Amino acid sequence: MGNCCSRENPDEAPTSVKEEESNADNSKDDGGNTNQGNNSISNPSNKPAPSASPAASTKPSKPSQIGTVLGRPMEDVRSTYSIGKELGRGQFGVTHLCTHKATGEQLACKTIAKRKLVNKEDIEDVRREVQIMHHLTGQPNIVELKGAYEDKHSVHLVMELCAGGELFDRIIAKGHYTERAAASLLRTIVQIVHTCHSMGVIHRDLKPENFLLLSKDEDSPLKATDFGLSVFYKQDHPWIKEDGEAPDTPLDNAVLNRLKQFRAMNKFKKVALRVIAGCLSEEEIMGLKQMFKSMDTDNSGTITLEELKQGLAKQGTKLSEYEVKQLMEAADADGNGTIDYDEFITATMHLNRMDREEHLYTAFQYFDKDNSGYITTEELEQALREYGMHDGRDIKEILSEVDADNDGRINYDEFVAMMRKGNPEANPKKRRDVFV
Repeated sequence: MGNCCSRENPDEAPTSVKEEESNADNSKDDGGNTNQGNNSISNPSNKPAPSASPAASTKPSKPSQIGTVLGRPMEDVRSTYSIGKELGRGQFGVTHLCTHKATGEQLACKTIAKRKLVNKEDIEDVRREVQIMHHLTGQPNIVELKGAYEDKHSVHLVMELCAGGELFDRIIAKGHYTERAAASLLRTIVQIVHTCHSMGVIHRDLKPENFLLLSKDEDSPLKATDFGLSVFYKQDHPWIKEDGEAPDTPLDNAVLNRLKQFRAMNKFKKVALRVIAGCLSEEEIMGLKQMFKSMDTDNSGTITLEELKQGLAKQGTKLSEYEVKQLMEAADADGNGTIDYDEFITATMHLNRMDREEHLYTAFQYFDKDNSGYITTEELEQALREYGMHDGRDIKEILSEVDADNDGRINYDEFVAMMRKGNPEANPKKRRDVFV
């Protein structure tokens, strides 16, 4: 997934778009190895970043051609997925059923022909669509992006499959809705809009065709899709309200929930998340970068207690001074009284990042300093100290909590169990039942 090196300053622009390459007549796609992880959060020690693979090859690889749209090495989507029947088509893209060759999981692949991207604005729209879908990953009523690929002729977005089809077709088939059923449907749509807004995203193309049903069941969850016209925006106004104050109980706030989850974690897990955050690509964190900049109103590079309070208030969240201070203390890993960019990304990234095996292995290797396959008390203490999170307490308590076989050290399976424990967003059934 890439090395965990120093991330760019949040004020710096992402990698510039190269000029669109000429489209050849040959229909065969160029493949290559994808390195989705751009340079990221800094490693406080001088130890080289660990490999994300247990058995990395020492054979030098031929450099892959850089894609003109996503700005990273090109890769053949067909090396991972089998492409099946057409599911639908739009102005820029055609969507096919696709199947993961290794797992058999069925997904949807939206293919965008690069010849249709006639100018830099079109290219930026596709790049931003990928960034926004990464940013919204894990939200219960938004189609989840599984991966983005670029070859010589096309960009491919692999997403979860919504077998129930478009809401538009469901409406036509039903003929009419009862007032209760229509109210329930609109309540979900408004919640989706609020989720996007609370994450700093405006969809800009809301219509029945852009809402999909996860299955053909009558009570199937509804999912928003097609973020091709969507943009990030700076949140400078509260959620819509009429004639006075908004209700005291706000709608769900994704950032607030993530901060609360982060606050409940032990220091071991927080440091592991810091390592994982350092391996995320620029497109995966672009949305969080925008949110950080919108909260950092004085452009100091850090978020103060007051800025955090105001930022959450703009999202419609009412918290006491004490509650905001608790969240601040949780995210402020080095205890200097502010939240810097790296701390913000670590505390607010979606927890499904820890479901990816390569991220977990990279984090485990960071702690396992001697590559013995185990994390010892001394190694855990050293890692916490490197991130300024060791205060002389909790080490034995953390170790006993994670060390399932009581051998005084932590193996990889125990580490993975700790990382996935208590993650409410890892349960798909629970996610589907959020809105009724």
